[in-house]
Amino acid sequence: MAVQKSKKTPSKRGMRRSHSFLSEPPISIDIKTGEKHLYHHISPKGFYKGRKILKNKL
Repeated sequence: MAVQKSKKTPSKRGMRRSHSFLSEPPISIDIKTGEKHLYHHISPKGFYKGRKILKNKL
């Protein structure tokens, strides 16, 4: 079993736990449909930046 050589400093402990306080991902609204989606992702109906990308989506 691995055992640490010395105690972690509060600074290093904080760096290790820094991902614990991430905020929610930013949401974008599509120009044509008004749907909410993640930035750089297509909307549920297949639109990206106001253009239809996927034909098979509703």
